[in-house]
Amino acid sequence: MLRGRVAIVTGASRGIGAAIAERFASEGAMVVVTARTIDPEASRLPGTIHETVERIRANGGDAVALAADLSHAGERTALVDEALLRLGAVDILVNNAAVSFFQPVSEFSAKRLALMFDVQVAAPMHLSQMVLPGMVAKGEGWILNISSRAALHPHIPPDPRRIGATVYGMCKAAVERFSTGLASETYDDNVAVNALSPNLVVPTPGTLFHQLVRPDDPDQVVERPEVMAEAALALCSAPPQSRTGLIAYSQDLLDELGIVVASGAGVVAT
Repeated sequence: MLRGRVAIVTGASRGIGAAIAERFASEGAMVVVTARTIDPEASRLPGTIHETVERIRANGGDAVALAADLSHAGERTALVDEALLRLGAVDILVNNAAVSFFQPVSEFSAKRLALMFDVQVAAPMHLSQMVLPGMVAKGEGWILNISSRAALHPHIPPDPRRIGATVYGMCKAAVERFSTGLASETYDDNVAVNALSPNLVVPTPGTLFHQLVRPDDPDQVVERPEVMAEAALALCSAPPQSRTGLIAYSQDLLDELGIVVASGAGVVAT
């Protein structure tokens, strides 16, 4: 399905990003796996870009690990330059990387706000700007921005469990508006731009760290990373003008397309 395509997946050392990178590679894409974490000892969370690449190669896929701190414009530029040098023009860009802090606005520091915006908003725009010329020259391309239900407006009176998510939601709302705006600009260039959110919280090292997932609660319903990966594949393999400008939710999209992600490996089309 993606044979011969070059894909960059950011934030791919763990969680949703790793799942998307592995799924794309299983369909033949040459995947640039990028994130900050290259040394297991350097992060509080498990997973590195090299471990993701090892799993891809062990399953017969093709991937390279390129480290980048996307809060720095110079490292974003170096990432794309190296990807172009090693693999050629980029066909697919998945902006998944995130740095998140959950605090009330009254306690939020300017430094943390700037860091979140740099990684979650400025980086997707900058990376898109750098890969778009190659997509336009090829006559097709796909940009996917990973979002969250946090972009939706909160209910009033509020759910006390959501207090502290204002800045995170603000970043994701910006990403969604960026996605639809860029989709309108690139429609005639045959470049699809979409935003994709999970229907439910996904149990990843990050959501566990921020206590968004309660492992001791047997009644909590969660969404496996493989569901997001399959939805990402559906958005990044269709003819660009057929699915673009969407604010999509993973399971809703798969239900609409009749795709069922099995409990183990594999996908069933219904």
